[in-house]
Amino acid sequence: MTSSATSATRTNKIERSRYSNVNDTKDARLMLIRYGYEIKINCEQPTALVCLLSINAERDGDIRVPEVVVTEPPVAMSLYHDLFGNVCRRLVAPTGDLTIRSDATIEDSGVPEPPAYDAREVPIDALPDECLVYLIGSRYCETDKLSQTAWDMFGKTPPGWGRVQAVCDFVHRHIKFDYQQARSTRTAFEAFNERVGVCRDYAHLALTLCRCLNIPARYVNGHLGDIGVPVVDPMDFSAWIEVFLGDRWYAFDPRNNIPRIGRIVVARGRDAADIPLINSFGPHLLKSFRVWTYEVSNSDVAASTASAHA
Repeated sequence: MTSSATSATRTNKIERSRYSNVNDTKDARLMLIRYGYEIKINCEQPTALVCLLSINAERDGDIRVPEVVVTEPPVAMSLYHDLFGNVCRRLVAPTGDLTIRSDATIEDSGVPEPPAYDAREVPIDALPDECLVYLIGSRYCETDKLSQTAWDMFGKTPPGWGRVQAVCDFVHRHIKFDYQQARSTRTAFEAFNERVGVCRDYAHLALTLCRCLNIPARYVNGHLGDIGVPVVDPMDFSAWIEVFLGDRWYAFDPRNNIPRIGRIVVARGRDAADIPLINSFGPHLLKSFRVWTYEVSNSDVAASTASAHA
C-alpha cells in the first residue's frame, strides 16, 4: 500500500487566490470560499484506491455549492466513514491515467479564529474516553523519544492554552519550511533533530510534544487558503493540529502560527499515516496536483451554478 505525497508535483496557485478584506467589527461578515482539487495519477495496472479528499461532515450545513467529484475516465465510486469519522471514497483506478477532480463552495464566518486564553488542561482521569487515543505515540509521533525533552522545555510553563501556544511558538521557530526537503517518512523526532520540513512535520512535532505533556492532540489536514494574508506558496492541502482543552477541541497551527480565516477540515487522525490523501493498493505515479481555495462573491456562485446547469 502506498500513499501520495502532495509535494511530489506542484503547479502554480490559480490567479483567483488573493487578499480578502477582514471585517474587524463585532458583526461577522459571512464569506463564501470556493475550494477544490485536481489530481492526476498513472497506474500500470488496475489499482484499488481509498481517497480522503472530501471535507468533514460537520460542515455539511455550511455548503453553498455541493461537492461534485468527477473522474476521467469515469469510474464507479462508493463512500464510507473510517474509525475517525472521515469521509473515504473507494474506487479502482484503471490502467493508465486517472484524473480526480472536485469543486465546491462553502460559507464561512470570514473572521480569524478567536483565541481561548482561559482554556484549561483536563486531568487524564477526567478526559472523555475518545480523547485517550490522542495521548499515546503513533507512527510519526514518538512520544517515548521526546517525553523528557517536552517536560524539560515546557514543564514549568503554566498549563492550558498558554502552554500549547508555547509549544507551537517553539516548533514554528525551530523548523525551517522547505518543500525541497519534504520527506514522506520523516517523523516528529527526526523533524526535531533535522530542523527542516513542511506543514505535516510542524504538526507532527507539535502534537507529539503536547501528548508528552499529557495534552490530547490530533493531526488534521484540510484546505487553508491565503485569505487575509499575503500569498506565499503555491496552493496545497494544509496540515495543523487540534488540542483538547476544557470541553472541546481547538485548532493550533504551528506552521503559520497566527489566527487564520477559512480553515476547512478534510480529515482527522492520530498522525498523517491515518489520513493520507490517497491510499493506493499498488504502485502509482503522481503526474499533476492542483488545489484551489479562495474567496468568491455571491454573484460568482450564481454564475458558476448557472453555468453548471446550462
